[in-house]
Amino acid sequence: MIDHTGIVASDFEKSKAFYSNALAAIGYSILVELPGSATGHGDVAGFGEPPNPDFWVSQGTPNNPPVHVAFRVGSRARVDAFFKAAIAAGGRDNGKPGLRPHYHANYYGAFVLDPDGHNIEAVCHAAE
Repeated sequence: MIDHTGIVASDFEKSKAFYSNALAAIGYSILVELPGSATGHGDVAGFGEPPNPDFWVSQGTPNNPPVHVAFRVGSRARVDAFFKAAIAAGGRDNGKPGLRPHYHANYYGAFVLDPDGHNIEAVCHAAE
């Protein structure tokens, strides 16, 4: 079982704002922020649902190649809301909300590229 994951961002404040807005649509918020003086390498923000963050954004040289992170959500409406919020926050369309039956019959996902080109997805596996 995965406890947490994250990405490294070239512009920490820009990415923090992007994720704050995009992930709010799926119930995530910033739960922890630590300055570089505390981490020894760069500022970090931990996002999640209370009480524990499970997605971290760190300041530094972005992962290369960019990474793919998928957030599982409970409804297709949340996938749609994520996509809309992420695009409004400056994300780039990398796959509009919709069924992806080549994965399985009820795979409903949406993909956006964050400010550093990381492929961020919201996915619902439930039937409509």
